[in-house]
Amino acid sequence: MLRATPETRASRFKEINLRVAFVTNTPPPYRVPVLQRIARVPGVSFRAIFCARREPNRKWDLPALDFDHVFLRERFFTVSGRYIHNNPDVVGALRRFAPDVVVTDGFNPTHLYAFFTAWLSGRPHVAMTDGTDVSERGLGRLHRAARRLVYAHSAAFVPASAGGRRHYESYGVSPDRCFTSCLCVDNERFAPAPNQEKRFDFMFSGRIEAVKNPVFALSVAVEAAKRLKRRVSMLYAGAGGLEETVRNAAALHERFVDVHFHGFARQDELPALYRASRIFLFPTLWDPWGVVANEACAAGVPVLVSNEAGVAGELVRHGENGFICPMEASMWADRAALLLSRPDIYADFSSRGLHIVGEYNFDNAAAGLLDACRFALCEAEAGKVKMQV
Repeated sequence: MLRATPETRASRFKEINLRVAFVTNTPPPYRVPVLQRIARVPGVSFRAIFCARREPNRKWDLPALDFDHVFLRERFFTVSGRYIHNNPDVVGALRRFAPDVVVTDGFNPTHLYAFFTAWLSGRPHVAMTDGTDVSERGLGRLHRAARRLVYAHSAAFVPASAGGRRHYESYGVSPDRCFTSCLCVDNERFAPAPNQEKRFDFMFSGRIEAVKNPVFALSVAVEAAKRLKRRVSMLYAGAGGLEETVRNAAALHERFVDVHFHGFARQDELPALYRASRIFLFPTLWDPWGVVANEACAAGVPVLVSNEAGVAGELVRHGENGFICPMEASMWADRAALLLSRPDIYADFSSRGLHIVGEYNFDNAAAGLLDACRFALCEAEAGKVKMQV
């Protein structure tokens, strides 16, 4: 069940009018529709405060931001390839908007400025994360201390997954204060088309970087070809620093795999690419979730995934709509060969994936975040009443 709390509990907060400020790094395409839905809810005044329009390593096509939003003056630096946003002007942006509730979804300096602004002004803070107990297990002492401080003074929590709830619970957060806002895509846009030609046996989509493990994906295709005793086809949709390495490896194995490099795929190109593929390979070495798996499931494409992705065991369920495998190419190839040689099993996996992904939608994601904000405001108002008494 995607919503962390029963409908009966959430319904207590639905009539509350509130002003919500949401502080986040950039506007990612998969979150924009969620913010749009929140902004359209009667009685809700919503403003998104973005640190930057786009980080340099992102090539997202952004939809129209047809909701109240502001962009702070861009100030960031990099640490180990990650962009750290430092926008002191977030303080002024919050004061001008005067929200009832402040939501932050990270721990960059900008997020911390926003948290302290809320705390010192007596406004409830809502902590939000796409991370999980697995993706955050390598945090250092300073990072953990920051989370303990913020969580100790937050009124509600918004995980994106069960792994996110486990992360919060590891810091002593009560499950009753957690409201899930799932990561999702426009499922209808990716829906399978009748009589769609499947040009590719395998698809890899995402940044062609070491953390996404694109060379391993090629190894799986090679091993699957040997099991099937035929040449297989593979699509790479994406760009990145390892592209030349993958191309060279593909040239060495061209008698086993016919590889097509599409390059960076625009949002409007992706549905057709997924529909043209039979199996989606997602051998990531680290991913708090992985919306590419949402896209694959919405297209009816079974997913083979590593246990390092947040979708593993939640959206992608072993033996139902995909397989969760350790990093052993032979095991991945066995699973892939089974799906490619058994149309009956493939059809079951495809149908099950479409059913499961249906719950991961923008309406559910918006409702979870909004319930958390209403709960936080109720808790704050109740605390004021107690203090007066």
